[in-house]
Amino acid sequence: MYDVVIMGAGPGGYVAALRAVQLGLKVALLEREEVGGVCLNWGCIPSKALLRNAEVVSLVKNASQYGISLDNLHYDFAPAVDRSRQVVKRLVSGVRFLLKRGKVDLIMGEAYLASPNKVVVRQSGQELETKNVIVATGARPKSLPGLEIDRQRIITSREALELRQLPSSIVIVGAGPLGMEFAYLYSTYGVQTTILEMLPHALPLEDQEISEVLERAMQKQGVKILTQSRVQSVEMQEQKAVLHVSTPSGEQQIEAEKVLLAAGVQPNSDEIGLESVGITTQRGFISIDDKMATNVPGIYAIGDVTGKLQLAHVAMAQGVIAVETIAGRETRALGYQDMPRATYCRPQVASLGQTEAQAKESGQEIKVGKFPFRANGKALAMNEDEGFVKIVADARYGEILGVHMIGGEVTELLAEGDLSRLLECTVEELGATVVAHPTLSEAVKEAALAVQGEAIHA
Repeated sequence: MYDVVIMGAGPGGYVAALRAVQLGLKVALLEREEVGGVCLNWGCIPSKALLRNAEVVSLVKNASQYGISLDNLHYDFAPAVDRSRQVVKRLVSGVRFLLKRGKVDLIMGEAYLASPNKVVVRQSGQELETKNVIVATGARPKSLPGLEIDRQRIITSREALELRQLPSSIVIVGAGPLGMEFAYLYSTYGVQTTILEMLPHALPLEDQEISEVLERAMQKQGVKILTQSRVQSVEMQEQKAVLHVSTPSGEQQIEAEKVLLAAGVQPNSDEIGLESVGITTQRGFISIDDKMATNVPGIYAIGDVTGKLQLAHVAMAQGVIAVETIAGRETRALGYQDMPRATYCRPQVASLGQTEAQAKESGQEIKVGKFPFRANGKALAMNEDEGFVKIVADARYGEILGVHMIGGEVTELLAEGDLSRLLECTVEELGATVVAHPTLSEAVKEAALAVQGEAIHA
């Protein structure tokens, strides 16, 4: 009899298993493909390795700015893919080692719920008796009407991460973080890249000022961005796809060798026995409370299958809360709006909390402070002076409501805003922090000072 059986060994599942071991629970972890799930194997990690290659290519292309001359420049995408797979292999081995050291029973195979206290491995028929179950089965890319994934011409991020030979042209449907990251990657390697987004701006969930700066930066890099645009139909030809797209200026035909769908996911909640035990879902996503508990006692759900936020670190946090609840620990409810968000194109985008528009719509009286990276010594030294830090704060008490950044390596600055929100810091307290010079972090301090009209360097 297990204390907990976890269905899915992605970031949420394996972190939940390791935390459960720390709490003295007996754990079984089920996975049908490989530990680490989509994030480690076919998402977050390999894509960041490829993006690092793109950054190096961009640096080399602009080597003359650093007094370096190059002749006969050549770059091959296949070794970049090989390097990304090596990074994945190393991390997967690391996770497997941690699970083995923790004496987690790792069982490979698809699983389904036979009852609230029994999980069955479909391939072998093995039955696992358990006091609790955590469903962490994740999600998968979804097709759009008229754009059915064939994994040849119309592909997902998984196929994109396996391409060893780049297409001459690509259309990316969806301008969220995934779409913008692949757009940067492909355009840097010389692929003719077009992004389609049905909403008014790229990165539509970010602060509008951030989105507008990113759009200009990507267009400067040669990416064509069509917002408020939808694919009406597609013609599949021998060497290309022809998309008929409605745009604000009328219908356009766009030809591309590949089409990458980056416009949402659907939960992996089918055929895992949810109906047989009576678990409540909404549009296929499992409904949960602040403890990650479903409506069925003893069954919890975490990660993308809950539909809360499709972010690995959110799944990890949910996994910890679920097992701590099982172990009888007190837990803190997650504030999903405060979860850090990161996009790793160039320039990078990082944010948490409310946008300026959201804060205004909520009826709060706010103040906003901004500080440009062109006034930051480290950013200038790095040749990464594009962008700014923006802090949205409550006007009366100075409470930090949102932090929004665009620029070089701003994803590494997220922890400052994250900790500030957790500790309920004010802009006065953040502005009083003594920050090392020269660092990019100075821009966060100065933006906090700017809320009060006290920025020193701008």
